[in-house]
Amino acid sequence: MSGLIVTGPPKAPAKDVDALAGYGVATVHEALGRTGLLGAGLRPIQRGARVAGTAVTVLSWPGDNLMIHAAVEQCGEGDILVVTTTSPSTDGMFGELFATALSRRGVRGLVTGAGVRDTQELRAMGFPVWAAAVSAQGTVKATGGSVNVPVVLGGQRVRPGDVVLADDDGVLVVPRERSGEAVEASAARTAKEEASRAAFAEGELGLDRYGLRGTLERLGVRYRSYDEYVYEYERDGGPHGAGE
Repeated sequence: MSGLIVTGPPKAPAKDVDALAGYGVATVHEALGRTGLLGAGLRPIQRGARVAGTAVTVLSWPGDNLMIHAAVEQCGEGDILVVTTTSPSTDGMFGELFATALSRRGVRGLVTGAGVRDTQELRAMGFPVWAAAVSAQGTVKATGGSVNVPVVLGGQRVRPGDVVLADDDGVLVVPRERSGEAVEASAARTAKEEASRAAFAEGELGLDRYGLRGTLERLGVRYRSYDEYVYEYERDGGPHGAGE
């Protein structure tokens, strides 16, 4: 496997990245039309961390972390390292020593479709990680790969410089060209949710606030008292289609 290291890719504006860090993955995901989520397979090794940064991408051979070493040189303040492999791998390709080097360069976290180790140490040093696996299995440094090229992780295309947002709910990618749009849409959704939260606290039902009663009626969902339900069930041998 030959490889390529791309230097100086364009990045989303820092102000947009920092603004998106104030919103949760679920909020931004919904605000952008339910796009960009990297699936349920990437889980945090810690709790309570929320980070946003610009992607530095790595494509590695399974069980080989040579290109992570190469990627450290390309990382800088405000980045998030995103690591994929050419085929599925759960080996522990990343640990405390990598995190120490990346922290020194201002990197905000790691997202990987492979495995990590030294998780206790990573939590203690406050370096957030989202990974597909935790494994003590070691790796080699023997095969070329690529840095700062588009990769696919969790069914989503991640390019260098795209915004990566991660929290307890998972990981999201926002194309760098849409970072400003994402900030505006997330602010609008947050305001809408705040209004709904206040209404629910006063006792309003989602059925009424979101106009869902008509939806239930259109779908043929009926209301029956318990006595009516029991009568129809006994009469017809089951509730489905009873009373029609």
